[in-house]
Amino acid sequence: MARNSQPKSKPAVNSARARRIATSTLAAPAQGWASAHARCLLESLGRLHRRWLASLLTAMVIGIALALPTGLYVFMNNLDTLSQSWQRAVQASLYLSDDVDNERGQALADTIGARDNVAETHFISAQAGLEQFRESSGFGAALDALDDNPLPSVIVVTPRPDMPRAGVGELLVDLESQSGVERAELDQAWLARLYAILSVIERSAWVIGLLLSAAVLFIVGNTIRLDIENRREEIEVMKLLGASDAFIRRPFLYSGFWYGLIGAVLGLILLGICFLALGKPLGELTRSYDGALELHGLSFKGVMTVLATGVTLGWAGCVLTVNRRLAAIEPR
Repeated sequence: MARNSQPKSKPAVNSARARRIATSTLAAPAQGWASAHARCLLESLGRLHRRWLASLLTAMVIGIALALPTGLYVFMNNLDTLSQSWQRAVQASLYLSDDVDNERGQALADTIGARDNVAETHFISAQAGLEQFRESSGFGAALDALDDNPLPSVIVVTPRPDMPRAGVGELLVDLESQSGVERAELDQAWLARLYAILSVIERSAWVIGLLLSAAVLFIVGNTIRLDIENRREEIEVMKLLGASDAFIRRPFLYSGFWYGLIGAVLGLILLGICFLALGKPLGELTRSYDGALELHGLSFKGVMTVLATGVTLGWAGCVLTVNRRLAAIEPR
């Protein structure tokens, strides 16, 4: 029995050893690839550090190019928040017919206030409206000379804050058709102009962002082109020794990565400095609107988007240049 049990363990041992050898064989190229890329990543950073002033200037230009459209985006978001608070302040005035008494007017206001798309209603009788006008206008003596009250009863309707602009217009048409309502008014022309301004700012941010993105591509591409020309003899020697284009191209690609990343970080720093510098006047603007405007900077997602955009533009600008320039360099 002992002789029969020993041969059975050998295949298991051999199988385990084969799996370890196969795993190490497959892991070795992956580890070599990762170490090669990590080495190129650090070497490219070291090259930028050795000429830190020129690299900083290039990264600063990239940072400014990224900060401008990002700043417009933040400004537009804060202004949009303000417009939403103004949207909540929009009210419709329903002027009632002369034959509608106070009891019927209050009942109509309660009926309208029970709607799902209406936040609240407030009934103002003709006499109460006259008293309010007397206090605000200062024409008390002239009003006393009138035989009748010229003002109608009014129902002030406040739509729900989350109602879209088109829904507010439809609500106004519906309320005007109610029995006892002679005329309905909603001063929304200023709000429409505000939304038009916001649309222009949004389009401008996209246009400026695209133009500055193209500028970043040219800046990175020109910087990498100069770097390739400065290392032309080194590249020729590397090609004579049999180095592939992928091997030669790798450090330049990582240089584009670092230019984009550092530029994005500098852009975020510039944006934060501008936000702090404008904090006081924007705070005064907030207080002038009863605190309706709450300032917000970039969210975590926005910060990650700026960093990813910078890295992508730096990498893309490098790719557009390095392939063409390396193909033109041949050993003599």
